[in-house]
Amino acid sequence: MEIHSKEKSNSTKRSTEGNEDDRSKRSKMEESNRGDYEINEGLGDPKVDERGYEYLDHTADIQLHSWAKELKEAFELVGICMFGYMTDLDTISTEEEHEFVIESEGDLDQLLFAFLDELLFHFSTELLVCKEIQITEFDVKAGKITAIGKGETFDREKHPQGTEVKAITYSNMQIHEKEGRSDVYVIVDI
Repeated sequence: MEIHSKEKSNSTKRSTEGNEDDRSKRSKMEESNRGDYEINEGLGDPKVDERGYEYLDHTADIQLHSWAKELKEAFELVGICMFGYMTDLDTISTEEEHEFVIESEGDLDQLLFAFLDELLFHFSTELLVCKEIQITEFDVKAGKITAIGKGETFDREKHPQGTEVKAITYSNMQIHEKEGRSDVYVIVDI
């Protein structure tokens, strides 16, 4: 098993901060985002399901966790997971395609950070929300990812507003690879 980690810490699950109405809206949105993926505490079982994502509470932030048979898929899913935290992905159409080319010098953690940061940059500047992400080039040694995102521009009239992700962090970032299973953990600033 290969493990990449910037910081080792045992995060504990706790209730989401905010008032009861905010928690209720978040819970309903996470439930509707289940789609093809199992997400949220108790809805997806990373020990059983072959692929999926979930949200894990973290002090003042949120931890994104994705898992799949291959690392490339886990990267795709953690990107979708991030967008799903910001809006209900069931309301997003996949008619628009956007290409992302990410190049990063350094280790696998830096490549994951650069990938998510690029997706977040397009949300922040163009309000782009991707419902689907397909990585077409995944060259870890060269530090390069090319991906196609399918989605649309966020519209408050059409899409429910979740919680904005302000930044990607290296805090407790973890990438675990073993035969037939890859897990990615990323804490994002909300």
